[in-house]
Amino acid sequence: MNNINDFNKDYIFPSLTNEEQEQQPNTEDSDHENEENKPTENLKSFGTQNVPTLPQDIQFISIIGEIEGHMVSPPQKKATKYEHIMPLLVAAEQNPEIKGIFIILNTIGGDVEAGLALSEMINSLSKPKVSLVLGGGHSIGVPLATSSDYSFITPTATMTIHPIRMTGLVIGVPQTFRYFEKMQQRIINFILRTSSIDRETLLKLMYDTDEIANDVGTILIGGEAVSFGLINEVGGFSNALNKLKDLIANNNG
Repeated sequence: MNNINDFNKDYIFPSLTNEEQEQQPNTEDSDHENEENKPTENLKSFGTQNVPTLPQDIQFISIIGEIEGHMVSPPQKKATKYEHIMPLLVAAEQNPEIKGIFIILNTIGGDVEAGLALSEMINSLSKPKVSLVLGGGHSIGVPLATSSDYSFITPTATMTIHPIRMTGLVIGVPQTFRYFEKMQQRIINFILRTSSIDRETLLKLMYDTDEIANDVGTILIGGEAVSFGLINEVGGFSNALNKLKDLIANNNG
């Protein structure tokens, strides 16, 4: 032992023989193996053994709460940003593995321009699409529900039909009212184009004064929406999913 370096090497950090090195565990491999086993260990700790796998040929899109448009909704409101839904729809149309689109609705309405833009986007997709109204499809949620190839509504879900409204500062000039009228006609024409309801019935429901205490319009519950021709069928998730699968099969055939 000639110097302190030899002492450190031989006693503080003793070298291993070739045989001892072969017996040492490979830390890199063990760390990699532990990383791979983490999901399994986590599942076991939570008492889950099977990992559910979603079908890769259907794109599920949920539109819930208030439809947020050009103005940001308050933080305490549940909202769906239309700029988040648009890329999902574009990706579903472009992805060859996606065969169908399932739209789940539970919305109170919101921004008319954004909601109508989403409705037109959904309606213009070439792939089969089915919509399901769960809790509600109110206001601009009505054209969102009718934008699909086939629509469902659960027995307890509601759809509220009423004229467009605006909150905040409104300039009281004839041009403003003409703008409202044109906007209303855009929504009416879309609903007529994508459902079986007739114009006279739709306008009667929209301007009814006996249904809502503090507003004009009509609330339709479950089968009522089907009887008026707005929605195709009363049913739940499984009914809607089976219908979409049938549309996909017919489209592929």
